[in-house]
Amino acid sequence: MTVKKAAVHTKDEFNSKVKTACQEQRTGTVGRFKIAKVIVVGDLAVGKTCLINRFCKDAFDKNYKATIGVDFEMERFEVLGVPFSLQLWDTAGQERFKCIASTYYRGAQTIVIVFDVNDVASLGHARQWLEDALKENDPTNVQLFLVGTKKDLSSPAQYSQIEQDAIELAEEIKAEYWALSSLTGENVREFFFRIASLAFEANVLAELEKSGSRHIGDVIKINSNSNNVYATSKKKQSNCCQ
Repeated sequence: MTVKKAAVHTKDEFNSKVKTACQEQRTGTVGRFKIAKVIVVGDLAVGKTCLINRFCKDAFDKNYKATIGVDFEMERFEVLGVPFSLQLWDTAGQERFKCIASTYYRGAQTIVIVFDVNDVASLGHARQWLEDALKENDPTNVQLFLVGTKKDLSSPAQYSQIEQDAIELAEEIKAEYWALSSLTGENVREFFFRIASLAFEANVLAELEKSGSRHIGDVIKINSNSNNVYATSKKKQSNCCQ
């Protein structure tokens, strides 16, 4: 789940400018806002690959295999009736692959820092992972998420202890905090919908600021007046944003 206290991006609906642009068919089919790069970083074996696979493939592989360098997935969404895609970059947590992985950090619009809620040390390393990722990106132009995985393995008492530390860190680094389970799927879909929605909104606002009142690209017919902050995954054919 996302914790309101630590969710610096939390809002009840899309920015009015974004909604108006969609309603007035000013989003188009081209432009940089049609895709966003998401990098997923964190210690070895915290569950980065399982998290991505649970969402993109709706699968969980108990046979752990360390990521070598980086892996890549593309997921398509529909946000307020507009096609949008996330590039999900799954980076290696092993120290020996850090140099390779860091070359793919550049140009990220969203940074997801993953830790294991059953491993306090992995949370302690989150600051360093963030620092490394920000070396290749503009700190003022990225959205940050701190994600605790393997919640299914943690008892309520154990989780409550690390949750407080995680919330404090999220507030400190101005990240939105989520706790989830790739094994059960708890909060995974909602989490990626959240990323897609916020990335889409940020990209459209940036494009509108650059373009002023002119139309951006071609015309798309927009029928959605939804206030729901979550996107619709093309693959799953949900009606979240319709």
